[in-house]
Parts: sequence; C-alpha cells; structure tokens
Amino acid sequence: MRVFPRGRVLAALLAGALLGPLAACLPGGPSASGDSPYAPGTARGEGVDGLLVGHRLMEAGEYELALKAYYRAAADQGATVDVLSAIGSANLKLGRLGQAEQMLRRALDEDQTFVPAWNNLGVVLMEQNKTAEAARTFQTAFALDSGQSDAIRENLRLALAKVKKEAYSGPAEEQQFTLMRRGQGEYLLLTRQ
Repeated sequence: MRVFPRGRVLAALLAGALLGPLAACLPGGPSASGDSPYAPGTARGEGVDGLLVGHRLMEAGEYELALKAYYRAAADQGATVDVLSAIGSANLKLGRLGQAEQMLRRALDEDQTFVPAWNNLGVVLMEQNKTAEAARTFQTAFALDSGQSDAIRENLRLALAKVKKEAYSGPAEEQQFTLMRRGQGEYLLLTRQ
C-alpha cells in the first residue's frame, strides 16, 4: 500500500472539490464525448404516453390536439380499446358524430365490457336523435357499471325520459345537448334549455 504525505492528500481532495462542479458547466457535462448530436441527459427513444397527453389535452379543451395525441398512441400501442374509445371521444367533442360512433363501436368490438365506450356511444346516439338505441346503450353501460356511476345513471334517466316523451308526443323536437367530462373517458349528457 502506498502512503501519501498528508499535504498531498489534502491538495488532491481540494482540487477535486473545486474542479468537479466546474466540469458540469462544460458543454456536455463532465463526461461529454463531443460527438453526440443529442443534448446531455436526454433519454433517446423514450416518449411520453400519447394517451395520457390526449387526456390532458381533452381536459384543457384542446380536442384537435388531443385527437392527434390519441393517433400517436394508436401508432405506439396499437388499436386498443382505450385508444379507440379516446379517439371516439375526441371526435365526439369535435362534433364528428359519424367518426365518433365508428370508433366507439370498434372499441366495443375489442371489449364488450368497456363502460366508458358504452356511455360515450350513448351520448353520440343521443346527439344523432337515436334516442331508443341510446337508452339501450346507457342501460348496458349502467348494468356493466353496476350502477356505480352517477353520470351514467343521469344519462340513462335523460334518455329514458326522452323516449317516454317521444312515445306520447310523437316525433322528437330538436333538443340541444352538452357534454360534461366526468372522470377519465366518461361524459355526462346535459340538456340545454
């Protein structure tokens, strides 16, 4: 074992303590190779979950950007029930009812027990004045959810009331509906007076 004189050890420790933090200030940090086109400390190949980004954009009211994020999620994860349902929900908020219905039905083809897709499909059908089918869709969502969701219960109540009203008064009058997001991928249907 080699023994250093005490003064040399202190000098080496002091130099390391002073020069170590300065090395981090150099371009690329203390171990920069200089030949990388990437900024130091960035992880290459790792992306943010498009589904999560899309959900946050939906909450912010940025539906077109959310739709793009959901399409990126579909490219990364595949056409899962979550992704298809999210794409359908974004199209619904953008007023693209035909596309929303198609995506939500595809989501249900993937998983017949996915409650948010059933609920959102019911909302699409209500917007298209397909009230009877919407009521059956909400009933399915309500049954699969075991009555746990107040939003689905309220949607079912509104649909059944409208079906009953149509049965007594003839053809349905034009009524406006508003969607209110309740949780992740779940919407509450509200009528506008």
